[in-house]
Amino acid sequence: MDTEFIISLLTIIGVDIILGGDNAIVVALACRNLPVHIRNKAIVLGITLALFIRMGLTVVAVELLEIPFLLAIGGGLLIFIAYSLLSEQDDEANIDGGTSLLSAIKAIVIADFVMGFDNVIAVAGAAHGNKVLVMIGLIVSVPIIIWGSKLILKAFDQFPIIIYVGAGILAFTATRMITHEEMLAPLFIHHPMFKIGFQIAVISGVLLFGWLTKQRKQTYS
Repeated sequence: MDTEFIISLLTIIGVDIILGGDNAIVVALACRNLPVHIRNKAIVLGITLALFIRMGLTVVAVELLEIPFLLAIGGGLLIFIAYSLLSEQDDEANIDGGTSLLSAIKAIVIADFVMGFDNVIAVAGAAHGNKVLVMIGLIVSVPIIIWGSKLILKAFDQFPIIIYVGAGILAFTATRMITHEEMLAPLFIHHPMFKIGFQIAVISGVLLFGWLTKQRKQTYS
């Protein structure tokens, strides 16, 4: 391997580590209500399926970049996912192990699919079109996401308030996807205060409505 290949690989791994933090958060959020004995299974299966989907996205990354409003649509979906995860009821006594496992895996895969757009675009740029480098970088990122999600899960168990921090980070990631949408970028670039206000409104809205929905479910449960 030449020096340029090694530098590109290290760059990709660095990008995966930085962006993998959001993935670790969504994995932890999706699995927080699962019984401890099936959490690891949900994490491994969910991330493995998400990895294959992300590899598929990478293959068509160039074509994806040509689709108008792609990042904005993905950001909107991620806002809904952040709200849905935050508003779930924490009643472990009513959890069906099998159903919960499948639900957690589905949440991981969908969220990673949505968030994977930013990751794939960033990694594809760092790889300069070398798909082998991209695949290696994605594979290396898997253990990072797995161990990161486990650490976050332990923190959730001891400090439940962190769940709101995680949901806020997901909402912030969604706003970044929307504000970086090429078709909408001029609006945010020329009006920086509008951009800040938009981000604050989205994050606050996700946290507030997620909390209110959760409280309402607990009241009527």
